[in-house]
Amino acid sequence: MNQKLAKKNRPKNLNLLTIRLPINALVSILHRATGCALFLILPVILLLLQLSLSSPSNLDSVIAFLHSPFIKLVLMGLAWAFFHHFFAGIRHLAMDVHWMTSLMKARYTSKVVMVLGLFATLVVSIALWV
Repeated sequence: MNQKLAKKNRPKNLNLLTIRLPINALVSILHRATGCALFLILPVILLLLQLSLSSPSNLDSVIAFLHSPFIKLVLMGLAWAFFHHFFAGIRHLAMDVHWMTSLMKARYTSKVVMVLGLFATLVVSIALWV
C-alpha cells in the first residue's frame, strides 16, 4: 500500500525548461556537450588545415574565410567549448582521484571551471578581434 501511495504523490515536472540544475550537473552536462561539439567540428578544422597547406592561394582563401565576423563568432564559441571541456576534464580527473569530492568543494570547483572557461575565452576573443 505504501508503494502505491509513494508513486501517486511523488512530484512530476516534465517541463525541462523549468528544472533548475545544480551547478555540478550543469558543468558535467556541458562537459559532455562540448566534447561532442568539438568532436563533430574536427573534420571541418582538418579540412581547413588541409586546404591551407595545399597551396598559397588556398591559404589566402582560408585566412579570408577566418576573418569573416560570423566565423570569428563561431571561433569564439569553439574556444569556449574547448576551454570549458579542458578545465572540466581536469576537474573530473581530480575528482576521480578523490580530490575535492565533498559537495561544497565540488560546487566551488564547478564555479572555478565556469570562470576559467569564460576568462580564457575572453582572452582568445580579444586576440581574435584585434
